This record gives sequence, structure tokens and C-alpha cells, in this order.
Amino acid sequence: MCYHLSIAVKREYLETQFNAMFLDPDSFEPMFHVSAFSTPYIPIICNEDTKHIQLFQWGLIPFWVKDEKKADEIRFHTINARAESIFEKPSYKSSIKNKRCLVLVDGFYEWREVSGKKYPYYIRLTDKKAFALAGIWDRWVNKATEEVRNTFSIITTRANALLEKIHNIKKRMPVVLRRADERRWISEGLETDEINSMLNPSDEKDMEAYPISKLITARGKNTNVPEVLERFEYKNVDLSI
Repeated sequence: MCYHLSIAVKREYLETQFNAMFLDPDSFEPMFHVSAFSTPYIPIICNEDTKHIQLFQWGLIPFWVKDEKKADEIRFHTINARAESIFEKPSYKSSIKNKRCLVLVDGFYEWREVSGKKYPYYIRLTDKKAFALAGIWDRWVNKATEEVRNTFSIITTRANALLEKIHNIKKRMPVVLRRADERRWISEGLETDEINSMLNPSDEKDMEAYPISKLITARGKNTNVPEVLERFEYKNVDLSI
């Protein structure tokens, strides 16, 4: 699962890191914490326009959805797409073949269960640079209003050794693309085997994680603040990994 992200970097950094320009330069603001359940707009690069970074809404709405009520319902079930079944599921099978995207982040959050309690962790690459998660996207048109919605889903796979220790119940993680595979992921004409070859867990040696405070889930507080990223020690609980 992957429901919480950070993109706490400046627009210019993302443009340099991914060799693409924002289609709307004023549309992006750094985010220290963003939850999928708030249906946020996240920076992506899609295969339809590989030269630009755009903001698409998290929670994929397939093109075939008939009305707005159904669209609003389905997007909360399409936050993540499982790599193991993505070619078979009706919501995803068209997009995985024809509409792939890079979801640009600099980290994500997961919870570890210890003695019946859950503790949040922040996960990033050891080089601390922004990276791309494998995503799929689609374009839905509201026939009643002609509104166009560009939406996406993040692909998940089995956890690597690091994430097995953190996400230790369901043992899942988002697909973190290797640098060499980022542009390949959004290239045209890929066969099924080529796509599947990029949907494996990333090397745990390239990743690091540490526990953070429960500010990230505090009700009534702004969680989109730098403090949410700070390392936190819990008394009498060993959260080392």
C-alpha cells in the first residue's frame, strides 16, 4: 500500500532532476506530507507528454466510468494498483498498456506494527534525491459537464527486505523505478514482459527509513509541515531496523 507521500522539494529541482518542465510553473507547491484520501494533485510525467510535468489527481478514474457519482466512488478504490493483477483488472488493464506515468516524490510513509501498536516511518532513497514511482493514468470526461479529469494510480508490489520490517503486516511497497528505467517506463511500444520486468521491489540497499512522530495522523493539526519529517524516538519501544 502507498497512501502517504512527500514532495518537499522546489519546482526547479524537479525540473532538473527529471529533465522536464512544469506545464504550469505556478501550479506546484512543495508538500511535506500529502494523503491520498484528500484526493490531491501530484506532479507526474505521463507517456503522452514526456517533456512536461503536470499535476494529476490521485485516485484513478477509468475512461469508461459513466457518471460523476460513480467516478467519485471508484477513485478511492484505485489509489493503488497491485502489480500482480494489473493486466487483468478492468480499471487498470487499458492504462498499464497505454497510459503509464512517473509519479514524482522524494519519500513516502508507512506504518510498522509493534506489540499491537502502529508507528509511522519515513522512507526515502539513501542519496536523498527525488525519485519516480511507477504509475498509470487515465483521462475521464464528465459527459454532463464536459469537465476533463486526469487521474492516476500508484503501482505496488511485494515488499523488499527493508519494507518487510516496516510494513510488516501486508508487506507491500510502491514500485520505485530505477533511474535507468524512468524514461523507459513512459516509452511507447513496450511489451508485457518488458513492463513486468520493471515492477519488482527495489534494492533495499538504496533505501533508508526512520520512525517519525504521530503528528502525521493528528486530527485537527496541519500535517503538511517540515516537522512531520523529523526523526522521533518513542520511549520504551525499539523501532530500530
